[in-house]
Amino acid sequence: MRVMVLVKASDDSEAGRMPSTEELEAMGRFNEEVAKAGIMVAGDGLAATSEAKRVRFDGDTPSVIDGPFTETKELVAGYWVWKVASLDEAAEWLKRAPFSDTEVEIRRIFEADEFGEAYTPEQRERDERLRQEISGH
Repeated sequence: MRVMVLVKASDDSEAGRMPSTEELEAMGRFNEEVAKAGIMVAGDGLAATSEAKRVRFDGDTPSVIDGPFTETKELVAGYWVWKVASLDEAAEWLKRAPFSDTEVEIRRIFEADEFGEAYTPEQRERDERLRQEISGH
């Protein structure tokens, strides 16, 4: 299964405080460990919401909202995509991460088969073709 690991924003991340050399080193070591274990698919830190936009869809008229956004506890500061056997395995890996005083959420990513009959063979074909184009294969 694939999971998305969402690192919650903090007042520091939203203020644009960059990690120290020591924090970057610790996270780099953790990322190496996860990558060597073959579970890391992707991962990055995100800029503060002062550099973000939201698009709100209300009826037929989308509107653009400029950041920053105020509810820090609802914001994401970084993410990973991992391929693991279970949410429990992801949680065990995450407990090794060099974090303190934060909360990190793990969410399962839907697989194609879970969409049932509504996901037609034509849609599956199109999506597979797009995945191959994106990955360069």
